[in-house]
Amino acid sequence: MIYSMTGYAAVTGEYDGQVLSFDLRAVNSRYLELHFRAGDEFRGVELALRERISQLVVRGKLECRIALSAAGALGDDAQLNTAMLDRLTQLAQQVEQRMERAAPLNVADVLNWPGMLLTRRAQQDWQGPCMTLLEQALLEFQASRQREGEKLAEHIVERLDKMQWQVDQLKPHLPTLIAAYQQKLIQRFAELIGNAEDERIPQEVGLFAQKMDVDEEISRLQVHILAVRNILKKGGAVGKRLDFMMQELNREANTLGSKSVSVETTQTAMELKVLIEQMREQVQNLE
Repeated sequence: MIYSMTGYAAVTGEYDGQVLSFDLRAVNSRYLELHFRAGDEFRGVELALRERISQLVVRGKLECRIALSAAGALGDDAQLNTAMLDRLTQLAQQVEQRMERAAPLNVADVLNWPGMLLTRRAQQDWQGPCMTLLEQALLEFQASRQREGEKLAEHIVERLDKMQWQVDQLKPHLPTLIAAYQQKLIQRFAELIGNAEDERIPQEVGLFAQKMDVDEEISRLQVHILAVRNILKKGGAVGKRLDFMMQELNREANTLGSKSVSVETTQTAMELKVLIEQMREQVQNLE
């Protein structure tokens, strides 16, 4: 399977009168970067969460948000976190002194404040619920990344097909194009030397023809196109390998353009470079 580095998932679960929310968001990154946004009650769970995420995600900047809020029905054991309430009240008073138009906190604001309601569960270990929700979130997260990855792979294959078409169109005409260029060289040398029978002309033309020969570049382009297809078929973490192949393809396209002896070859080289750049943009999104 091919995975994009971009993905999103959000799951929730209710535990003893509190709703536990789990969000995963990921964007492109050269390496795996994990960032957690969670309350102090989840600090002890973070290491286990990191280890589990790292087992499935290889690259990408991934943000994990964990939040608690009050559920619709509170358990009999629910209690106010009085220390937090006192501190929140002090801070609210300071805000109101500095901002006369600030709206005061209401009861709903206070009760929904993360960590304000204490239950037996809240005072115990959150690792079990967090790991359960993480597994649910990872299923959704991986599914979204796979869908995006498959779309990106399809775009890359489409451009590979266009590259192959460009090469197939040019290749049969190369002998004729080279021969026409050689004839131009012969005429030009004859004009410069003033003697069409001079033995130096075939030698010079032969040297130029060797420098202008692009059979090797065409062959390598075809080999690289096939290699990219095979990498996509194999799947997995393909981003770095494909990025390297884009560099190789671009190198051959540049060489083809620099050796061009005709408008047709130049146009083909330009089209190839455009397609390679389009693929490179897609590759940057793949894990």
